[in-house]
Amino acid sequence: MSRYITFASAVVILGLAAPALAHVTIRPDSAAAGSYFTAEFVVPHGCDGSSTVAVRVKIPDGVTGVKPQLKPGWVATVKTRNLDAPVKTEHGRTVSETVDEVEWRGGPLPDNFYDTFGLIMKLPDAATRPLYFPTIQECEQGVHRWIDIPASGQYRADLHEPAPALKLTPKSP
Repeated sequence: MSRYITFASAVVILGLAAPALAHVTIRPDSAAAGSYFTAEFVVPHGCDGSSTVAVRVKIPDGVTGVKPQLKPGWVATVKTRNLDAPVKTEHGRTVSETVDEVEWRGGPLPDNFYDTFGLIMKLPDAATRPLYFPTIQECEQGVHRWIDIPASGQYRADLHEPAPALKLTPKSP
């Protein structure tokens, strides 16, 4: 009887963990507001058996200084957008545009393997809300749009294809 309870417990625990492994996520999933942050976007699978050939990450407002990781076999492309007003950086430069989206194209990344796609970025100074990074995963056949952002009072776990989320913690004194 004890073996059956242990087995049943293991099945329940693995069943609860499986949905978290099914989505593109950001690692680590929290960081101090106002810090420079190195993030990995974890792509755990392809599209129903098809290999991943592109990953596009939309950068949320307030995130600056974004630089993508170079990956052998992949080409990284950066798209920019104009800022509403020029901003002076902590290095004394004035900038009028910021990174809007980063795309890696290449691979392919087979469905039965995982990989990470890295970004370095400067996070906003205020820790008022989580930052969401809508991500499109293109495959040889099919696509996953990890773009769902929870409405107020809604849980990410209830979303079909949740956007990777980064929790901002208060800025260090």
